[in-house]
Amino acid sequence: MSIPTEPIGSLPRPPALHNALRDHASGRLSTAELKQVQDQAVAETLARLEELGCPVLVDGDQAKPSSITYPLQGLTTLAPDGVVIPYDDGHARQLPRLTAGPFRYQVRADTYLRAALKHSDAPVKQAVVAPSALSLLYPAAGIAGYTRKAFLNDLANESEAEIRACLDAGAASVQLDFTEARLALKLDPTGGILDDFISLNNEVLGRFSEKERARLGVHTCPGADQDSTHSLDTDYADLLPKLFQLKAGNFYLQLASEPEPERVLKLIATHLPSDARVFIGVTDPVDPRVETAEEVRDRILEAAGIIPVGQLGTCDDAGFSPWADDTSTSRDVSFAKIEARVRGTALASQALGL
Repeated sequence: MSIPTEPIGSLPRPPALHNALRDHASGRLSTAELKQVQDQAVAETLARLEELGCPVLVDGDQAKPSSITYPLQGLTTLAPDGVVIPYDDGHARQLPRLTAGPFRYQVRADTYLRAALKHSDAPVKQAVVAPSALSLLYPAAGIAGYTRKAFLNDLANESEAEIRACLDAGAASVQLDFTEARLALKLDPTGGILDDFISLNNEVLGRFSEKERARLGVHTCPGADQDSTHSLDTDYADLLPKLFQLKAGNFYLQLASEPEPERVLKLIATHLPSDARVFIGVTDPVDPRVETAEEVRDRILEAAGIIPVGQLGTCDDAGFSPWADDTSTSRDVSFAKIEARVRGTALASQALGL
C-alpha cells in the first residue's frame, strides 16, 4: 500500500469566478447566477484533481468566502470590528464581532460537500472551520444577555452538527482547519489561549466515537494568505505536544516551509499518538517556485527515516487560497504543486517498496 496523500482544501478561484463575485457584490449578478459560476468552478476543480491522479479530492473552497467565515454568510448579528489577524508582510485580515446571541451557523460545510459529490464518484474530503477560530467572534467586553459560556456551548453544538452532517453526507474525511494554533502562541507565549483552543476543539472531537474520529483530522500551519504567513517564527516545539492531545485520527502539518524540518520530524515522532497518522507538508503554497517530484520524494524519504511509514502521509503545507480574493498564487501553479506532491509521493512509495 502506497503512502496516502491529500490536499488541504482551498485553491485559487478561476477568473470567471472572481468576476462573478465582483459583479454579485455590485448587484450586477444574481445569487442564482453566482451559484452557477461557483458550481462550474467546483466541477472544474474536481476534474483537474482527478486528472492529476489525486486519490482524495477537495472542492477547493470555490463557493466559500473564506475558510473561516463561511458559516456566517447571512448572519445579521455581526459588526465589522472584530479580531485582527496580522501577517508578516504587513497586511491583515479582520474577523467580524458577534453582537447578540444565540449563535447559529447560517451555512454548514455539508452543503459544499453535497454539491461536490454531484460531480465525482471519487473520495472527497471536506474541510471545516475549527470551533476555536470562531470562538474569536465573541468580544472581550461580553454581550448583554448572552454569556461567553453560553456562546461556547452553542458553538460546540454547531460545530458537532456540521461535522456529523459532513460524515453523514459521505465525506471521505473531515478536516478541522486549526490555523490559529501557532498564532495563539505568538499572541500569548504563556500558552493560555492555545490551551483554551485545545479544550474547545476537544470538547467537540470528544463527542465522536473512536471509529468516527478515524475519519477526522486537524490541519495546522502558520497561515498562507497573499504569499505571507502570520506565525512561522513560532517554534513547533511549543505547539506539537499540545496539538497531539487533540482527539483526532489524522494530523496535517505544514513542514515544507520549515527552516529545520529534521528537528520538527523528530518532535513529531516523539509526540505523535500511536493510533494517529501525520500528513506532512511537502509543497509550500507561499513559495511561487514549483517543487519537483524528486524534491518531494526526498522530503518524504527523510521523514520515513524518522516517522513510522505506517503513520505517514503527505499533503500541501496549507490551502492555496483560504480567502476568496487571494490571487497571489495562480491556479496553474497550485495544480502544478499538487501534481508534484502526487508524483513525488508515488516515487517515495516505490523507493520504500510499498
